[in-house]
Amino acid sequence: MRCVEGLGAHNFFQMAELKNCSMRTLEAKEWLPLPLKAVHAFFSEAQNLEKITPPEIGFTILSPLPIVMQVGALIEYHVRLHGLPMRWSSKITGWNPPYDFTDEQVRGPYAVWRHTHAFREENGGTLLFDFVKYAVPFSWLPGMALVERFLVRPELKRIFEYRKVALHQHFSLKDVDVRHGSLVFS
Repeated sequence: MRCVEGLGAHNFFQMAELKNCSMRTLEAKEWLPLPLKAVHAFFSEAQNLEKITPPEIGFTILSPLPIVMQVGALIEYHVRLHGLPMRWSSKITGWNPPYDFTDEQVRGPYAVWRHTHAFREENGGTLLFDFVKYAVPFSWLPGMALVERFLVRPELKRIFEYRKVALHQHFSLKDVDVRHGSLVFS
């Protein structure tokens, strides 16, 4: 599959990379027995990302707080992926409270990272839906599909599973089974 969008590409070399990269998707769904506005409010506070990210990733926001979430907001943070420290910058490219918002990587470990967070009232609670389009760097090189499948994908799965448990702990949802929901890669 060829990349047809120039997501996050800011120079000639990144554009050349994107023309040949293999896009992947991650879709996650999780139902929380909470009002839509409460769930959206939690995800609208950038600093809450630290609470739902595995500690070994060392997620730290570098941007001054509080961050006003709106289209164009830029969020800088520090992470450790597979032990390697790096900076990551995301830009809010879509903002439709309390229903959805989108962040896109401006700088970071991926050739492309676009994450849409969507929220919908359902069954007396809120369905949280994540849709991520991503591509690993140099995905056109032989063997990079294996890196994505056996290194990147398991790491993303672990992060989203941790997030699910952390959300349940944060909101004190002791009677809700964390095994519900789904996580699909394609």
